[in-house]
Amino acid sequence: MLPNVDLLFEHVLINYRWLFAICFLMPLSLGFDVFNHTRNWIVFKLSSAPKFHEKKIRDVQTQVKKWKESGADRQMCTARPGWQTMSFRQPRYKSSMFKVNVNLVDVLEVNVGEQYVRVEPMVTMGQLTATLGPLGWTIPVLPEIDDLTVGGLVMGTGIETSSHKHGLFQHICRAFEVVLSDGSIVRCTKENDPDLFYSIPWSHGTLGFLLSVDIQIVPALKYVKLEYEPVNSLKEACEVFRRQTLKKEDNQFVEGLMFSKERGVIMTGNMVSEADEDLVNRIGRWYKPWFFKHVESKFDGGPRMEYIPLRDYYHRHTRSLFWELQDIIPFGNNPIFRLLAGWMMPPKVSLLKLTQTAATKKLYEENHIIQDMLVPIEHLEDSILKFHQSVQVYPLWLCPFKLTAEPGLVNSRTSDDRMYVDIGVYGVPKVKGFKPVESTRDIEEFVRKVNGYQMLYADTYTTRMEFRKMFDHTLYDKVRDRLQCKIAFPEVYDKVKKTARL
Repeated sequence: MLPNVDLLFEHVLINYRWLFAICFLMPLSLGFDVFNHTRNWIVFKLSSAPKFHEKKIRDVQTQVKKWKESGADRQMCTARPGWQTMSFRQPRYKSSMFKVNVNLVDVLEVNVGEQYVRVEPMVTMGQLTATLGPLGWTIPVLPEIDDLTVGGLVMGTGIETSSHKHGLFQHICRAFEVVLSDGSIVRCTKENDPDLFYSIPWSHGTLGFLLSVDIQIVPALKYVKLEYEPVNSLKEACEVFRRQTLKKEDNQFVEGLMFSKERGVIMTGNMVSEADEDLVNRIGRWYKPWFFKHVESKFDGGPRMEYIPLRDYYHRHTRSLFWELQDIIPFGNNPIFRLLAGWMMPPKVSLLKLTQTAATKKLYEENHIIQDMLVPIEHLEDSILKFHQSVQVYPLWLCPFKLTAEPGLVNSRTSDDRMYVDIGVYGVPKVKGFKPVESTRDIEEFVRKVNGYQMLYADTYTTRMEFRKMFDHTLYDKVRDRLQCKIAFPEVYDKVKKTARL
């Protein structure tokens, strides 16, 4: 009897996912990247994007007006398939909503005089660095993973190791162009409509459809001088991390990786224009070790300072998707594999999601955790202990950021700026008796008690009341009432709660 093809396919996806990733997903991902890079380069060189932008946003506007004319009996969302997002979950809600096509993928303008870049929401971080780098510019906060989009970083959030200086991604944005539920197109800034401007970040498309963003740019130097400081206790790790973060001078970049509760490496970096060639480490090349493994090697000796090309530094975690790929391709950091196939890394998250079966989703949900929790820096030590107690996942990613008192769903809850830390937990829990719902809710409760926040790309098991306690809805509710969004769009909670995602 011939084997059931569906069962055979599922068996391969569960037990030999690495084989499927190498043979199919990695070549497809590479082809997609080559096509997009070529297409984006041509469009930017021909300066055709601004001309077509007006046509594309009128198309979005027309779709919203059709929704109104049809009776507005369903709420709206973008037509972008759920598998294309960077979240490891897919939304359930899209099937019952009025879907609006928002095909906005281009860099529109680089204005050196006024120091901003205007981009459409589907522009990725990889695309942005490839455009700005050759011109000698960058953005102050550039999140690590190539495929993160500007729209996702605005409507969700984004962070980088420079955030202790510049804040979250939203804090480097100067203007948002949006289609509202009545079909009108507005361009909001802090000056002309502060309520809408401050409400858009973290709103997950529940106030309107994002059309373009003006983002601050700053001069880019050629290298990052990166210094590594191994630490051998939790107390030392927190002390060094706080000291380097709160240092008034130097330290454009600060990052920590904890490889266990008592063992980690704190990194500090600054942009420089020149470097000793003998100390240059081009970590972005395909044959180089995964960055987190390179960092871990600092416990074994070797240089504690090196120079990394700026673009390589920005995307240092891309090839291994932080450390998530070690669970999909266990031998991915093997020198021979890197040499022969590293140039195709990484497989796209979207394709990994698209090829999941019900069984792999269940396996993933019950034996895996992805969370970013944002806590005040004074609670860093207690937070690491809580994660150790609840999940025991290592490495832990530590990234400091300045949270301003500006209004919005996420703010410092004080009259002044306040320093926070993003604690990133990605991997397979080693704690005995891990239960995804109970363990995550335990962490969520801790984060609420210390006036922290949860990044909403990940699973949230909060109730509506708990969610509203964590996030400041004061201005958001006011703007939704003013713009009559309740008929047009769901609340943020209804898009991010666990039951709204597969």
